[in-house]
Amino acid sequence: MSEFDDTTPTPDRGAPAPQNLPAQATATTPVAEPTGGKKKKAKDKNGDKLGSRRGIETMFRTSYRVHMDLSSLADAKANIMISINGIIISIIIASISPKIDANPWLLLPTSIMLLGSLISIVYAVLAARPRVSSSTVDLNEFKTRKNNILFFGHYVSMPEEDYVEGMTELMNDQNALYHNMIRDIYGLGRVLDKKFALLRTSYTTFMIGLILGILSFITVYVWVVTIMEPETFSTVGL
Repeated sequence: MSEFDDTTPTPDRGAPAPQNLPAQATATTPVAEPTGGKKKKAKDKNGDKLGSRRGIETMFRTSYRVHMDLSSLADAKANIMISINGIIISIIIASISPKIDANPWLLLPTSIMLLGSLISIVYAVLAARPRVSSSTVDLNEFKTRKNNILFFGHYVSMPEEDYVEGMTELMNDQNALYHNMIRDIYGLGRVLDKKFALLRTSYTTFMIGLILGILSFITVYVWVVTIMEPETFSTVGL
């Protein structure tokens, strides 16, 4: 045997590959990570977190809807008081007033109920009455944020071209847009506060007038039956 006669198997001679090669290849092969988690995390950070644009829009939408619902509720309550007091006043004037000449004792309770119903209906009408500003404003006042361009009572007196220009500038400035929306919601709250304060006075006056009127009717009736009629009968008997 010569020195070049090597019997060691080589890959060129068809020898089997080592058993650990697939494991090494597997260990060195990089595994691709799914991209869905990164997209979801990015969405959670930018789209659904507290204080995001979506959250701000939801807050404004909810606030506007609540204010509109409360305004409709206040108007409905005012209409109820107007209807009830109108019916009471009509019945008193049509049925009881003609009998006051023959029954003077009806004057006091009738007057109390009429006065209470009148005050109540006046406050209910004030609560339901529209409130629109009559002052004249221009575009510069909206640019300096002295008035709210989203409220029709402010922009109704300005020309259409100025209104379109002001709204266009407002839509291009996000901070100014949010500022006007906040002022608009605050104005709605002030109007609701006045409405419910007037309604509270209307309902309180109606309740007090109704209670005092009924109590005065009962008191005067008892006084007439127990005191006036026996004296009348005794005088006639004499």
